[in-house]
Amino acid sequence: MPILVPFDTLTDLYINLSKKYAGQNKAGFHHKLDASNGYEPVYWDQITEDVQAIAGYLTSKGIKNGDPVGILSENRYEWAVVDLAIQLIGGINVSLYTTLPPNQCEYILQDSQAKIFFVSTGIQLKKAVEVFENCSDLKEVLAFEMPKNKKLIENDFVRLFDHAMREGKKLYKEHDDTIQGYAKKVKPDDICTLIYTSGTTGKPKGAMLTHNNICSNVKAATQHIYWDDKDTCLSFLPLCHSFERTAGYYAIISCGAEIYYAESVDTVSRNLPEVKPTVVISVPRLFEKIFNVINKNVEEGSAVKQKIFKWALNTGQKYVDGKRGLVSLQKSLADKLVFDKLKEKTGGRVRLFVSGGAALPPDIDTFFQCAGLPILQGYGLTETSPVMTANRPGDLMVGMVGTVIPGVTVGIQSIETGEIMAQINGEEYPTNLSSEAGEILCKGPNVMKGYWRNDEATKEMIDPDGWLHTGDVGRFVDGYLKITDRIKHMLVNAGGKNIYPGPIEDMFKSSKWIDHLVVIGEAQNFMAALIVPDFDALQKFADSEGISYAGTDELLELDEVKSVYKKEMAQFSKSLASHEKIRDFRLLPNKFTVETGEITPTMKVKRRVIADKYAHLISDIFKNE
Repeated sequence: MPILVPFDTLTDLYINLSKKYAGQNKAGFHHKLDASNGYEPVYWDQITEDVQAIAGYLTSKGIKNGDPVGILSENRYEWAVVDLAIQLIGGINVSLYTTLPPNQCEYILQDSQAKIFFVSTGIQLKKAVEVFENCSDLKEVLAFEMPKNKKLIENDFVRLFDHAMREGKKLYKEHDDTIQGYAKKVKPDDICTLIYTSGTTGKPKGAMLTHNNICSNVKAATQHIYWDDKDTCLSFLPLCHSFERTAGYYAIISCGAEIYYAESVDTVSRNLPEVKPTVVISVPRLFEKIFNVINKNVEEGSAVKQKIFKWALNTGQKYVDGKRGLVSLQKSLADKLVFDKLKEKTGGRVRLFVSGGAALPPDIDTFFQCAGLPILQGYGLTETSPVMTANRPGDLMVGMVGTVIPGVTVGIQSIETGEIMAQINGEEYPTNLSSEAGEILCKGPNVMKGYWRNDEATKEMIDPDGWLHTGDVGRFVDGYLKITDRIKHMLVNAGGKNIYPGPIEDMFKSSKWIDHLVVIGEAQNFMAALIVPDFDALQKFADSEGISYAGTDELLELDEVKSVYKKEMAQFSKSLASHEKIRDFRLLPNKFTVETGEITPTMKVKRRVIADKYAHLISDIFKNE
């Protein structure tokens, strides 16, 4: 893998890239200065100048090695500038999700002891102003944009980013020796970032990731999955998440590839054909949406269109299975009739998708492979920097999260006895090791230093032998890792049978009628589900059937609507064991959102919150049990 410069710290990575590309008109990032205009490249000479300016400004404010600096922003060029400046002076990047409410921002700023806080828009600045007085370590807030509400910048602790850039260019010259001294002090074992896990329960915990954690993971991951300086990547997953940070940012620039920032997560479908990326890093939700839109279009099309689509999928599957000859000609025709249209919508140049953060449903994985757009599914945690395993180009196994990456060891521990039943180090391949299911453990240079100011939580996560306990259940299949579910999500029914809801819920993700489905049934005689409908699909159905209704609540109570979901439950439950089948359900009138608390910023369901919020519906389902 062509990592272009040597580095053992992120400080080294930035400095050496800056030197390598000095005077070469090589772009590192591309962004839109205005929605009505095209993408503008930012060359490394400009990047260096901007990073030095912010490093100079931060140094003038007393920021030094080991000092936390907060960032509350969407993905954008300024985020990268601030991050690289923090790394240059040996600070600690503390990034927050833009979806967090003020009280959670306040908690993270207080807990991390952040001294300077960068924010993007007026919406985020308003949060910062609201919590500033309660954050005793915070000295100043810097806004990337002028807010519409000018009163926000009248606070004496608020400055505009442009001000910091202007002042910083002069200040860098004054503090040049100090900054170089800070850079030289940075060691691989120093903390470079605190990434607060959103958590499905309890308060967020700050995972302390060191320079070595991330740098070792970048090097290992880029050995596993090939990209180079000819690649371009569209960035839209939050940079405060470890997956995007490592795979979609540091790994990309280390190879000389270029990053384009999507205008927002809502404009990805528009930006894809504009950018024409070769690599797209995403979570399964994007692929699920694409898949469901295609399925809807096919179902609403003619019988001929449906027949052609089915034939194209079958042909694609034969091609993926290695059949050639006549199949090659048929695949070319299938591409022309069906799959090329999908490729055009992704820009026409994508050579691979990389997926992480959650399980990718096998039928969606298979569809994209058949279309000639392979998805490399990986697995990891924030606490493992994050990559532990990944599929490789030309070596994909549907339903698996790949093989262990170099330098990392993954173990499977018996949940009953605590025995390590199997383990694979990434250097041991090829291996066809298989195992029983158990808890997935991890050892290696990618394992976090611990949780910030939380020794108790650290001890719960990392045992005395150095194994990090993921809390996930999985097993090895011919050397590949297969994930089952979270240990804490396991349901035990009235008959004592263990049921993992995750795989059942994943199966329903391909339903056009369902936005979210949560399996329930702890200590009960049967499984049931709480369902958030796909309201667009439901409204189209009601309109097509001439069904009138006063509002969402009334719509969900109609027999015609309930009948649709009864059929869907019956159809999907055919492949489930009898004790796993969904026997009853309730339709929920509102979507799950971060703001209302049912999901985390990474789209993980908060089961406890949902169980509490809809306790009356759950009670109604099981009232006769």
